[in-house]
Amino acid sequence: MSEAPASRRVRVAVEAPQHSGLTGPLDYLGPQDLTPGTLVHVTLGRRDVMGLVWDDLPDGVDLPEDERLPESELRPVGEALDALPPLSDRWRRLVEFAASYYQRSVGELALAVLPPQLRDLDAKQLQARLKKLDKADAAAAAQAATTPDTPATPADRPALTAQQQAALDAVLELAAREAPPPALLWGLTGSGKTEIYLRAAEAALERGQQVLVLVPEINLTPQLEARFAERFAGHAIVSLHSGLTPARRLRHWLAAHLGRAQLVLGTRLAVFASMPRLGLIVVDEEHDPSYKQQDGARYSARDLAVYRGHLEKVPVLLGSATPSLESWQHALGGRYRRIDLTERIGGGALPRVRLFDMNRLERKKGVTTTLSVPLLDALRKRLDRGEQSLVFLNRRGYAPVLHCDQCNWKSDCPHCSAHQVFHKEDRTLRCHHCGVSARVPRACPSCGNPDIAPLGRGTERLEEQLAQALPGARVARIDADTTKLKGSLESQLAAVHEGDVDILVGTQMVAKGHDFRRITLVAAVNPDGALFSSDFRAPERLFSLLMQAGGRAGRDAAQAAASEMWVQTWYPEHALYQSLQKHDYEAFASSQLHERMSANLPPFAHLALVRAEGRSVEAARDFLTAAQEAAQALPLSLGLLLYPPVPMAVARVADSERFQMLIEAGSRAQLQRFLRAWLPELHALKRRQKGLTRWAVDVDPLAI
Repeated sequence: MSEAPASRRVRVAVEAPQHSGLTGPLDYLGPQDLTPGTLVHVTLGRRDVMGLVWDDLPDGVDLPEDERLPESELRPVGEALDALPPLSDRWRRLVEFAASYYQRSVGELALAVLPPQLRDLDAKQLQARLKKLDKADAAAAAQAATTPDTPATPADRPALTAQQQAALDAVLELAAREAPPPALLWGLTGSGKTEIYLRAAEAALERGQQVLVLVPEINLTPQLEARFAERFAGHAIVSLHSGLTPARRLRHWLAAHLGRAQLVLGTRLAVFASMPRLGLIVVDEEHDPSYKQQDGARYSARDLAVYRGHLEKVPVLLGSATPSLESWQHALGGRYRRIDLTERIGGGALPRVRLFDMNRLERKKGVTTTLSVPLLDALRKRLDRGEQSLVFLNRRGYAPVLHCDQCNWKSDCPHCSAHQVFHKEDRTLRCHHCGVSARVPRACPSCGNPDIAPLGRGTERLEEQLAQALPGARVARIDADTTKLKGSLESQLAAVHEGDVDILVGTQMVAKGHDFRRITLVAAVNPDGALFSSDFRAPERLFSLLMQAGGRAGRDAAQAAASEMWVQTWYPEHALYQSLQKHDYEAFASSQLHERMSANLPPFAHLALVRAEGRSVEAARDFLTAAQEAAQALPLSLGLLLYPPVPMAVARVADSERFQMLIEAGSRAQLQRFLRAWLPELHALKRRQKGLTRWAVDVDPLAI
């Protein structure tokens, strides 16, 4: 009779409930040869869950006695998914860092960033998936072998300008270093940043390495994927984003993890893609707020990409026409290598920015000023010349609110402290916060007045007004409402590219990343709201969005000189618009950094937000008040600024009351030490606080 294999104490990261307060791996009893990084099934409470074998504690480090069960009381490790190569040491260090920095448990983060379908498989099912993948790869290889090679044409690889060549040389020089610093590729819209990405990726592939390319939005992934597929025909390219089916997401993740996918393109979750031969990381539009996760583990994919480059000792290329002020400051301070592209491809000019002063218009009650007469004249001229225009308004729906001028009733959401937005197309009122929908009432619910009217305007109403003002113009709209169905965005973009659209109306979905060759006029019709926001990052986001939107005009060098951007504003003398008119990002960034330094705001200070939601105002507020008192009792709070709890900008969502509390520290390390000491107190408070539904810590918050 054979002896049972020797067992040992094994640390396993599991997805424990947040309220449990467990942050590190748990101890189980497993075989001696169980490798860290192996996926296993274990028992947690009464559930069978997926876990990840974690590293042993370093020599000389041990858990306190009250946290360390004797081996006789440990539960055994269940089935191991050892057909899958273990997740690497570097991958585990990335997850460990992210969990520690963003104040989440290692197991929660490690399991959350794996494909959901992988977590549901047993060893036999995984074997079947791997065999299926092998067959698909073999079939693809056989097809490639029977397809004659098509030589690349010059159009596949355009000649680089002198400035592009210098930028590429700088990137390749960094790649040759043993520990390259991150590079900030600061390039005007239309200056050829994507070509630098392609050439840098090509060099990495030639070295036998894998390439990770991050984009901020799902709708940009197919577009960039097409560019890479065209350039790297015959190479295995996969995408990773939340829009994939679970089966496809697993298949793509396995291809990356097994080293078969040479290029991985994805949104923020792709920063955690397991890639054994990673050689280059590209973060396109690195300034974009979409890189910050807004629920669960609130991580910044851009910042984690930089940390991953440091771990893997590979170059990280951060590209943007309007870099985040944090990245710009790092470049000014020498922490990032700055590489500039200041010329548009083909020598084309940037669009001329015209600031139209809305104060020049006669103010009359009921007269719409969204589309001024001069702007309509400019649109009409483009129509006459067969050119395309883009009208940008970052608000979807027909109107922000329905209004009764008799009793002042407004279409407020019954579950949120926000209005229900009027959507004329399907005659509904919809809340963009909780999603509740209702039919438009026949008359005012308050006073019975049948003459209720839309107040303000969104893209749906703007589309209607343009069609009425410019008969015969082919007007199309692209926003979250028109792109719900699968393939709808791609078909609408194709119509724009093929010249079947004269005027495109859209939100920020169309303001960035797209290469519209026929657009010569871009108009921003209502951008002033962000100038006076309580969020200190609002001007940065507005400037970036307007620069990106303007960059859609004049991308064809032959038409660039005649391209324009119109900004309809009540504040044409505002410093932000003055910098925009000169396309002077440096002046804008310098002004903003000066303000941030004076106010002790990021990047010169480090912030964390604690948000609480409860069934009542008192439950949410009292939790944070008690949390603040607990914080003040900690010695590590000395030198920190602990602001009192305040309601969030939208204080109630889905009948849940929301408060937040801000913590400000002079250094990142100081903030992290404090949070590690404070969080156990918050877990204890949650268990005592009735009426609190959830709470969360957001390190380096983007929206305040």
